[in-house]
Amino acid sequence: MLLRVARLQLRNEAWAEDAVSETIVAAMEGMAAFDYRSQLRTWVVGILKHKIIDQFRRGSREVSIDAQQEIDGGDDLEGLFDGTGHRISAPLEWGDPESSFARKEFFAVLQACVDQLPAPLARAFLLREWLEFDTVEICKEMKVTSTNCFVMLYRARLRLRECLESKWFAGEGSHQHG
Repeated sequence: MLLRVARLQLRNEAWAEDAVSETIVAAMEGMAAFDYRSQLRTWVVGILKHKIIDQFRRGSREVSIDAQQEIDGGDDLEGLFDGTGHRISAPLEWGDPESSFARKEFFAVLQACVDQLPAPLARAFLLREWLEFDTVEICKEMKVTSTNCFVMLYRARLRLRECLESKWFAGEGSHQHG
């Protein structure tokens, strides 16, 4: 489970393995400090979150110089809007999202959608939504302006919405929940 979470966050096998190894070592070394106020799994995942953040910091020097092109280029998002900036077609009805969130299948589709995002968009989204960074922290970690951060988060959410609509809410997933 730890390796799956780390892979999703880091999108680099070696970095994910390093983060999980460091997590296991830290958990074993800190076991005496574990106070049983939370579940062991929750505590270990908390350690992993910090190791992932550390890995982001170490790995930020290895980010491709084409990262900005990956963010800006190849966006077919303009095709979703008309000349006035309004959506050409209304978003699909998502039904009862709470029942969908309760299903493992939904999270598998969500993970696949996140995996399809360009790495910088996925990283910004995961920093915000999974690691609960605020905008200032994301800007610092990714070395981007707040405007760029908001654009990246907007594009990530829009792409995830489109992916979920096509792969879950309008596809096979919609047959599973209604």
